Amino acid sequence: MSASNCLTANAWICGEYLRTRREELVDATLQHIAITGTAVVLAVLLAFPLALLARRYRRLTGTVLTLTTVVYTIPTLAMYALLLPVFGLSASVVICGLVLYSLTILVRNMLAGLDGVPEDAREAARGMGFGPGRLLFRVELPLALPALMAGVRIATVSAVSLTTVGAIVGNGGLGNLIYSGMDSLFKAQVLTASVLCVVLAVVADVLLLVLQRALTPWARAREGGRRRRGTPDPGDGGSPPDGGDGAPPPDTGGDPDPLAKSDDRPLAAGTPDARQEAGR
Repeated sequence: MSASNCLTANAWICGEYLRTRREELVDATLQHIAITGTAVVLAVLLAFPLALLARRYRRLTGTVLTLTTVVYTIPTLAMYALLLPVFGLSASVVICGLVLYSLTILVRNMLAGLDGVPEDAREAARGMGFGPGRLLFRVELPLALPALMAGVRIATVSAVSLTTVGAIVGNGGLGNLIYSGMDSLFKAQVLTASVLCVVLAVVADVLLLVLQRALTPWARAREGGRRRRGTPDPGDGGSPPDGGDGAPPPDTGGDPDPLAKSDDRPLAAGTPDARQEAGR
């Protein structure tokens, strides 16, 4: 099908749509990125003190986790209905909803990361004179960074998807194109906007992974050293040290040759060899 009549035929894949609606696609994509990025940044800034509070006062941990989980279970339409009287028909409704939905993921991962810091590292830092602030930012956060970044990656990918629902208040980024395309049965618009959402989620996840690796150079150095030494990683399918059959090597009692000293062993009395030896 030629590009000139794919719009008329309402084809799913249409190059003419990309050419004629380029500005509309760019504007929707930029709005999608702005809403998602703002929501994730605000969610991280809010989740971090909540995680610290839950870790400092353990009796509040269950309360904080329960509240964030309850908020996460609220349907999106109901959430926007509750926020509309406060923010009106604006992008703030979508951003606030995404922040609340991201809290349960971020708080749990932050708590898991901070709780996973070895106690030996904390004691060593205290022995060097580190106060609570330096201990947190110089020791605990760097060691907990992989778990923290994992939560941020999940929250970001989830926010990219949930932003499309903001189309019900007119601020859904690419979701506006998806919803309007579904109303008019415009196949090329629905497919193009959906693919762009997937691409945004993948690109955001890859960029955050690259950022995580850049912020944790010691993890790469440790992994590279393990590969250079040839140390097998647990679960990598490497052969066992016994040779591959899984059975332990035979125990020779520390003697490399069990028969090497057989001639020096005492002969039992009364045997022919003993009488022959005595006759000598």
